[in-house]
Amino acid sequence: METKTCVPIIDLQDTSGLPEKLVKAGEEWGCFRLLNHGIPRELMSEMKVVCRSLLDLPTEIKQGNCPPGPGRRYTPPNLAGPYFEGLNIYDMASPGAVDDFCAQVDASPHRREILLKYSQALRDLAKDLGGKIMEGLGLAGEIFKNWPFQLQMNKYNYSNETVGTTGAVMHSDPGFLTVLQDDELVNGLEIVNRFTGELVSVDPIPGTIVINIGDLGKVWSNGRFCNVKHRVQCYQPRVRISIALFVFGPKGKKVEAPSELVDSEHPRLYIPFDFEEYRKLRISTNSPTGEALELFRASN
Repeated sequence: METKTCVPIIDLQDTSGLPEKLVKAGEEWGCFRLLNHGIPRELMSEMKVVCRSLLDLPTEIKQGNCPPGPGRRYTPPNLAGPYFEGLNIYDMASPGAVDDFCAQVDASPHRREILLKYSQALRDLAKDLGGKIMEGLGLAGEIFKNWPFQLQMNKYNYSNETVGTTGAVMHSDPGFLTVLQDDELVNGLEIVNRFTGELVSVDPIPGTIVINIGDLGKVWSNGRFCNVKHRVQCYQPRVRISIALFVFGPKGKKVEAPSELVDSEHPRLYIPFDFEEYRKLRISTNSPTGEALELFRASN
C-alpha cells in the first residue's frame, strides 16, 4: 500500500529525545507540526474569529495612514498575490504595539484581549522551541531574547474561479522560524521536499501548530537547518485564514552561526550580516526563496 509523504509531527509533551527530534526535523524538512504545544484550542478558535473580523473591515480602515514597506500594517491584494491580503503587528512584543494596532483599526476590548493573549502565547512557544533547539544542538544559553516578532493575520479570498491557482507564491521566510496556525478547515499549504524536490501537501490537523524554518535559521545553524520553500494553493472555493508569528533577527547584532557549530569539518558558510539589510536585499534582488543568501557566502 502506498504511504503518503508528510512532514514530521512532534508531540511537545513527549519529552523523550524531544530536542533531538526538533533538530532532526529542522535538518531534514525545515518544517514540522506540533501537537500538545500548550496554546488552548479555545484561544486558537477565538483568534481565528478575530482575524477574520479584522480582515473583513473596509480597506480604508485596514490601510489607514501607514506607509508601505517593512512594518506596514496592511498588505493588499497585488500582482504577486491577487487573492491574498494580510494585517500585521510589527515587533508586537514592543511596548504598546498591540494597543497601537487596536487603536488604528478601532478594535473592541474583546479583540484586544484575544490579540494580547494569543500573541503572548505564540511568543512563549517560540522561545520554548528556541531553547529546545539550542539544547538539541548541544548549546547553552537563551536565543530569541529581545528579538523582534511580527504577528501576521492572513486571508485568502478564494472563489470558484480561483480553484487551482496560487494564493501565495513559492517562497522561504526570511527570519529564523515561523509559528503558524493554519486553517483547520481549508487546506492549501505545500512545501518542497529538499531531497526529492517534490511538492508535499501539509494537511491540516485541528489544534496543531506548524513550524517553518527560514533563511536566518539556515545561516545561524551553519547550513544544518533547511530554509523550507513553500507556497499556498487554492484547493476549494472557501476563504482561508491563517495566523503566523515570524521570529526575525536580533536587534543591533549581526546574524552568524555560533562558534560551537563551526569547526574544520564544518567551516563557516556565511559571513555575519544584518538581518534588516538582508531582508531589504531579498526584495531588491527578487529572491523570494532565499537566493540572496549566496551573496553572503564565506570564502573558505
